[in-house]
Amino acid sequence: MRVIGVTGGVGAGKSTVLQYLEEAYHAEVIQADQVGHEVMEPGEKAYEEILAVFGSEVQAEDGRIDRKVLGNIVFSDGEKRRALNAIVHPAVKQEILHRIARAQTEGTDCVVVEAALFLEENYDAFCDETWYIYTNEDERRRRLKESRGYTEERIDQILSSQKTHEEFLCRCDHVIDNNGAAEETCRQIGKRMKR
Repeated sequence: MRVIGVTGGVGAGKSTVLQYLEEAYHAEVIQADQVGHEVMEPGEKAYEEILAVFGSEVQAEDGRIDRKVLGNIVFSDGEKRRALNAIVHPAVKQEILHRIARAQTEGTDCVVVEAALFLEENYDAFCDETWYIYTNEDERRRRLKESRGYTEERIDQILSSQKTHEEFLCRCDHVIDNNGAAEETCRQIGKRMKR
């Protein structure tokens, strides 16, 4: 089984790449952000720990974690943000490793792992190869304005908190250039998948 890690800056088009890998190559796609939501559900790994640290004020009426309330708490407090990350990131990683192991026993040919903090959390350690989805900054800004309605100020904030192009290049095995037409991106993916 082949485990491919996919990373890149916000607005680079990672979702498009993941969708293509899923459709064209029947890859099992695991997105850390989605897993992060799941491990915070009642009865899951991080749920009780979050309540123990942050109290019932982060609990919604239905018993779930109110992500908006929790987000507001950790956004303005670095110590609380670190406490949340110390609970959620290990739980997410453990669940991803569990899903990779399950895919292997089920005979899956390819698993693709995508995470916003892919390199920061060292997800590359359990991937056979890591792809950097590269799109220049101007194009990323255009996409973020069009698809998410972000302001220049919001985009500046996000971009300043992410890895640089050079950092991605140093840590990734392959670059998929996603600046042009979708067909060209798919052609590059096809080339990589044949190897």
